[in-house]
Amino acid sequence: QVQLQESGPGLVKPSQTLSLTCTVSGGSVTRNFDYWSWIRQPPGKSLEWIGAIDYSGSTYDSPSLKSSSSVSRDTSKIQFTLQLTSVTPEYTAVYYCARTTWNAAGIYFTSWGQGTQFTVSS
Repeated sequence: QVQLQESGPGLVKPSQTLSLTCTVSGGSVTRNFDYWSWIRQPPGKSLEWIGAIDYSGSTYDSPSLKSSSSVSRDTSKIQFTLQLTSVTPEYTAVYYCARTTWNAAGIYFTSWGQGTQFTVSS
């Protein structure tokens, strides 16, 4: 059974860069047809998909965050990473990583990390 665990700083200042890492156990980030997503939920708001990386290393970004977000992976460590640049207080949220199935029928998050709180504040 695949398990995911997010890690990263809990607090950064505005304009700084945030890096969050998701460590995958019991699986591989290169398994065919798997996608690995980052999702966030700001206080009082709905879940928002940020971006993903697929089994071949191709990346996908939300249009609303495309200019400030990037997803990468380290296959040797079985990890994938989210980097957000020039963060603002609006980036404050609980951030989740998730194993994802993405096909013609839609996008489905099949396994989730527990989530990590990230706060932007001076």
